[in-house]
Amino acid sequence: MNYHILTLFPDMVMDGLNTSIIGRAKEKGLLFIEAVNIRDFTQNKHNRVDDYPYGGGAGMVIQAQPVYDAYQHVEKKIGRKPRVLYMTPQGRQFTQSMAEELAREEDLVFLCGHYEGIDQRVLEEIVTDYVSIGDYVLTGGELPAMVMIDAISRLLEDVLHNEASAEFETFHDNLLEYPQYSRPEIWRDKQVPPVLLSGHHANIEKWRREQSIMLTVDHRPDLIEQAVLSKKERIFLEKYVEEKEKRLQQT
Repeated sequence: MNYHILTLFPDMVMDGLNTSIIGRAKEKGLLFIEAVNIRDFTQNKHNRVDDYPYGGGAGMVIQAQPVYDAYQHVEKKIGRKPRVLYMTPQGRQFTQSMAEELAREEDLVFLCGHYEGIDQRVLEEIVTDYVSIGDYVLTGGELPAMVMIDAISRLLEDVLHNEASAEFETFHDNLLEYPQYSRPEIWRDKQVPPVLLSGHHANIEKWRREQSIMLTVDHRPDLIEQAVLSKKERIFLEKYVEEKEKRLQQT
């Protein structure tokens, strides 16, 4: 996977992405990540990339020309038109299923806005996807780009040491991940659930699935309707919801 990040703050994104799992994958050649500094493509003698918005208003707007030329630099390098993701609260919500979709691409370009945004004309010219990581406003698109790159990269072959990790963690089958425990067996009088010590893999898997169902109902009920469940798990879900409603009525 090749990531190309169009940004005014290349050090910010590269410092974050050069560490941990993503950094190790980059060192191994599993990922190519470059930060393309939009400022390098300005034709302004003062090295400025922004100007006042037409029509008035607060703040500054990033001009079309340096963004377009930075994009052209990437397009020329890879030899074709890539998928260009613009980080904006106005975009489609980034989800695990979108991460899976994007992980099938060979090249992804992330366009990171700043100030009051980017001239609409260049967005219409180059952007293929408007993407948001949540209903809130950030200073720029760098953090959302880093979040997305992390989520997408975890799905790529050999990026994670444990091949099963990406498949069975949070949002697999639209369920939250089950609770995890490690040594010691007892900590502050709290014991690891006995089923996890039993060595009975079928029972452990059943317990984990049921825990995932309960956690999803409790914390992300919006996901549960789309969860991929067996017939027995559907019965468990219905029983758990019924018992939960009874408890709420009694309080």
